[in-house]
Amino acid sequence: MLHIPLTGHRVTKVRKTTHAARNEPRLHGTVRLSANGMAKVLGDLEARVLQNIWALGKPVSARVVHARVAKKHAVSPLTVITVLNKLVAKKILAREKQDELFHYRALLSEEEFLAVVSRRVVEGVLSFGPDAVAASFVDVLAEQDPKRLEELGRLIRRKLKQVGEK
Repeated sequence: MLHIPLTGHRVTKVRKTTHAARNEPRLHGTVRLSANGMAKVLGDLEARVLQNIWALGKPVSARVVHARVAKKHAVSPLTVITVLNKLVAKKILAREKQDELFHYRALLSEEEFLAVVSRRVVEGVLSFGPDAVAASFVDVLAEQDPKRLEELGRLIRRKLKQVGEK
């Protein structure tokens, strides 16, 4: 809540629309350009834990998550529990008690999460200036994957048609 003083001594509460208010995950305000995949917006271990939860596809205990993560990454069970609880606090996971153990599940599918994160990253990048960002995006896409550039052209034409119809 944001408190805005009006007149005299009265204070009125005004609801500020944030990503959290829209039930979106709470992510870092920065992007780590040197990291790969989701680790750009999450910590490395957070990304590994989340990937394993998606792979399991059902609510799982910290012990199960630790066993999977520990196969490729030396980490203590307590560290995995800490990361799981951080992901709950960030509204990325939900925690529910089952059979006297906490079980964790993803609140969004991988596709939904990536869509939210991608949008947030693009919103942040556009603060550099839309013209420069658009030109750079097109140049990089043309260099790396010309077929995706064609798909981008189709998406742009479709969006322009939708906007023109409104």
